Amino acid sequence: MTDPRPVLVFDSGLGGLSVLRAIQALLPERCAIYLADDAGFPYGERTDDDLVGRVVALIGEAISAYDPAAVVIACNTASTLVLPPLRERFAVPFVGTVPAIKPAAAQTRSGVVAVLATPGTMTRDYTRNLIAQFAGRCDVRLVGAPELAERHLAGEAIDMDALAEQIGPCFVTQDGRRTDIVVLACTHYPLLIDQMTAAAPWPVTWLDPAPAIARQVARVLGDAEQAPDAGQSAQPHQEFGNIAVFTGGQPVSPAIVRLLRDFKLRTETAAQAV
Repeated sequence: MTDPRPVLVFDSGLGGLSVLRAIQALLPERCAIYLADDAGFPYGERTDDDLVGRVVALIGEAISAYDPAAVVIACNTASTLVLPPLRERFAVPFVGTVPAIKPAAAQTRSGVVAVLATPGTMTRDYTRNLIAQFAGRCDVRLVGAPELAERHLAGEAIDMDALAEQIGPCFVTQDGRRTDIVVLACTHYPLLIDQMTAAAPWPVTWLDPAPAIARQVARVLGDAEQAPDAGQSAQPHQEFGNIAVFTGGQPVSPAIVRLLRDFKLRTETAAQAV
């Protein structure tokens, strides 16, 4: 029978739900713990040392509480910093999130690619090294945008004019060629693809890393080759089920509560979990 332990998905806010959605689609029998460090949001304003210390402590407490089969760091900013110390300290497998620059360079036809990222991810050497390593023959535009989705997920209406202004620098025309791929280098952005498509000046491929992350989770767990024993249905681990934990306490927005229900997540207080 498939290992019943949950997958822990971690992000600073609600953006990691885009990754959880892909994991649930690929591994529907696997229960999940979604840990949102909303008390520490946004990460882009924290120093590197502060961020590493905070995330390592939170993940350590969550590992003790839930004994996950794998941990997904569903945050580009955190992944570029915390994966090495996490892997050094804990035996559980970790799957990180990095900008999908390599597949973008392979898929682009025009050779003009934009990377839409939070300011923290945009300024990381890690991001620029990925561009140099994998997209040296492409014209890559790095576009730093503030967090776009969190307020919308909490129930606020999207200001489409502001959204168009923020994504506008992604759309470049150069020597008769124009942007054909926009890399979504923040897990929040895939949750706004419909709105960004409506605001875009021309059609592009929005490159969402979540499906690739889910496939890597499956490879790590070995679930791609496993199936439940004959005669047994695949059910979530009954000890935990699917849980959302917010470090800032219970979510108060009815929109967030409805959103979590869509992901089959019930909530726990941080004190109950970490």
